[in-house]
Amino acid sequence: MEHEDKRESLQNLEEFHISEEYGFVLPDPLTELPDYYAPWMNVAANLPHLIEGHQLRREMPLLSTQYLRGHRQLRLARLALGFITMGYVWQGGGRQTILPRVLAVPYCSISELLNLPPILVYADCVLANWKKRDPGGYVENLDILFSFPGGDSNKGFFLVSLLVEAAAAAGIKVSSPNEKEGGSLTAGLSMREAFKLIHAHSVWERPCNCFSLHVFGTSWKDNFLMPEGLVYEGVWDSPKQFFGGSAAQSSTLQCFDVLLGIQHSTAQGFSAEYLGCMRDYMPAAHRAFIQTLASGPSLRQFVLATGDAGLHAAFNKCVSALADLRSYHIQIATKYITIPAVRCRAEQQQLGGCVHEGTSVLLERGTGGTGFMRFLKAIRDTTRKAQLREQEATGANTLTCPR
Repeated sequence: MEHEDKRESLQNLEEFHISEEYGFVLPDPLTELPDYYAPWMNVAANLPHLIEGHQLRREMPLLSTQYLRGHRQLRLARLALGFITMGYVWQGGGRQTILPRVLAVPYCSISELLNLPPILVYADCVLANWKKRDPGGYVENLDILFSFPGGDSNKGFFLVSLLVEAAAAAGIKVSSPNEKEGGSLTAGLSMREAFKLIHAHSVWERPCNCFSLHVFGTSWKDNFLMPEGLVYEGVWDSPKQFFGGSAAQSSTLQCFDVLLGIQHSTAQGFSAEYLGCMRDYMPAAHRAFIQTLASGPSLRQFVLATGDAGLHAAFNKCVSALADLRSYHIQIATKYITIPAVRCRAEQQQLGGCVHEGTSVLLERGTGGTGFMRFLKAIRDTTRKAQLREQEATGANTLTCPR
């Protein structure tokens, strides 16, 4: 009976803010707020110019959140304030340790309503940071709402990540009952193809700009540049530490890990604990979906119990595809983060400053606060090990098929 209840709850994807067309991506986000919030929207829209001119200061009115209505307005307001906050903290290559009341109070209030930490997360800058220029078309018609300094490379980074997430929508439906046929199991394999769009995007000809984006997404947890964290003026008396946005906060990737029974080991240092912590940086409905999925019957055991060689092969193909995607992520991070960061450090030494005085530190740190290369390689290796072995398949006939 308990499994039946979970099966019924998983069938209603809308309850978990999951779209059949877009997956975990927020469908058709709002692009405007009520006129009362024009000060937020104007600053967020002009953020690159304000940051580059060192003009992002405290001169903003303290606005009430009482006129925000519904989930979409809250998401847009949080997105705008999140970008402004990251810009304020990291502008000019320095770091501010106090977030002024005019930002901190409304940002924390909205974040509490959405059950998210008051820092820009993946669900903000990727899942909710997009629009269509006109109602028709798709890929060629997409644009972002807000950005950091760095030109069109920001747009490429956010939109490619968005397309990777949207490409997984069909795969997410696998988690629903009666969707475990071999064809459905391989439906999410197009994620890697979407990832390849990075290379086709001409804006990546200047990868150093991507590192600029990397800087403005940096965490103030486990970051020696801000060892105590950030003071949210008017909210908390003591500094708070939060991780920045990271692909580890992708509800899609963690959903697939749970679905495929991939157990990331703490033996590699921090991967399992860190990934568990990253769920706190996902929208609450997405966290609930993953938890419900994790507490239900195992897909891995389902595949083993069927004794179906085709289903067994499809399962392994999905595991292999996820491992390949993670290998490709490592290649992208190397090409567009690590190598450009080395170049930026060299430019900094020659020209007296590139994008950040802490470049040498950020070479080894992800926006989420991790030593990201070690982390990415660890979860890639664990994913590879999740392949079903032949002896498992032959010994599974006594299992009871769930669902």
